Amino acid sequence: MTQDKGVGNNVRILAGLCLLASFAGCAFGQYDGDLTATKRIFPGVGPGLRAVKRGVDGNYYVLASPGSSASVFDPAGKLIRRVPAYGDSKEPSPQSPQLAAITFGEDLDVDVQGTVYVADRGANAIKIWDTKGNARMFKIDAPVSVASLPDGEVAVATMREQHLVIVFDKTGRDVREFGDPEPISDRPELNRFLNIGMLVTDGGGHLYYAFPYLPEATVRQYDRYGYGGQDIQYTGVDAWPAAQATRKEIARQEQRGEPPVFKRILTAVGVERSSGEVWMALGDKLLHFDKDGNRRATYLIYTPEGARLEANTILIDKDHLIIGSDPLGIYEFVRPDKKTP
Repeated sequence: MTQDKGVGNNVRILAGLCLLASFAGCAFGQYDGDLTATKRIFPGVGPGLRAVKRGVDGNYYVLASPGSSASVFDPAGKLIRRVPAYGDSKEPSPQSPQLAAITFGEDLDVDVQGTVYVADRGANAIKIWDTKGNARMFKIDAPVSVASLPDGEVAVATMREQHLVIVFDKTGRDVREFGDPEPISDRPELNRFLNIGMLVTDGGGHLYYAFPYLPEATVRQYDRYGYGGQDIQYTGVDAWPAAQATRKEIARQEQRGEPPVFKRILTAVGVERSSGEVWMALGDKLLHFDKDGNRRATYLIYTPEGARLEANTILIDKDHLIIGSDPLGIYEFVRPDKKTP
């Protein structure tokens, strides 16, 4: 009987060691390689970087704050204009002085007609400039992200509204709201802060809401009318320490009752327009998911000089990734999923 117990203990110890080895393999072998930028682009852009988008005209639209305007670069990287550009004598002055500049822009998008939308948190407004020089705006409290939708509609994420997403038509009328905040905290102000989001769209009419502050990095897919699709979530073993630390900090801040202050877990998100595949950044870690939410690869990202790149913007081009960091700047990467064997 004693011998049998010893054998059983040995088996349990061996099983435990195997389990630990399995976890160690997950924790230390989760990277599919390093991803190093080929070059820095738009070298004048760095501190305060907020957004990089590409229009159907092939130009890149870049927002940095503080700054009174967004910058438009051609594919070769040459600055060709600013939005708004009312200091230029060719541009008519807007009727509203508030439309003459951006106060503090948090996000930017550009639609297929070349109309530029800016979430101006400093002005509590969405400001809109089209290619004909027309300007308009509508008020909304503390906008943090914006995404253009078909038919002139625009989706907005804020810091304080009851729902995650508010959709406005081209006249600035609130036409629908959707998305309930995740119940992470019992303190309403804290819970709403933890549900602040970033908006991205694809070419199939889907809207993606990324949650930067949830303990587990999460991107939720909706159609343009607010019907929910899937959640794409990263719950790898190596993500546990940060998730647990965030949950402890949530509990601590619930007790203290102070204004919420958290470090972002998910720092950037990009969606390939043609396929709906999602790329998300957790600081200097870049994760690639297919359209069904399966993780395909994980990389550590670096500048050409070998410095870790903490991403806060991701743009998916056909053959390249454009990844930005505040304050290091904007870098171009060869897409690892497009490399020839």
